[in-house]
Amino acid sequence: MNNNSDSEYDRYSGLDFTDAKRVCEIPALAKLQAEYGGKSRITMRVDNDTLAIFKARAAMTNGNYQTLMNEALRQFSQGLTLADVVRETIRQELHHV
Repeated sequence: MNNNSDSEYDRYSGLDFTDAKRVCEIPALAKLQAEYGGKSRITMRVDNDTLAIFKARAAMTNGNYQTLMNEALRQFSQGLTLADVVRETIRQELHHV
């Protein structure tokens, strides 16, 4: 198994993209990306132990550590605490029962 956390990695890893065009070179794709992208590429430094935790969690759920980090940042920016998240999850689960 490879270290890549992207579940689609194996499917596309052998393809040759040397002649591929960038999204910004194709007007229709650039427009779609601008309308629906909603994300910005940034560079930031994260403690190694923090990164390891997110990568381990992603591996356990076959997810992506960047998605988990983004969700954690979103919850923090909205003022949500771990207790709030747990409380809401319990409410949702009890509602389904």
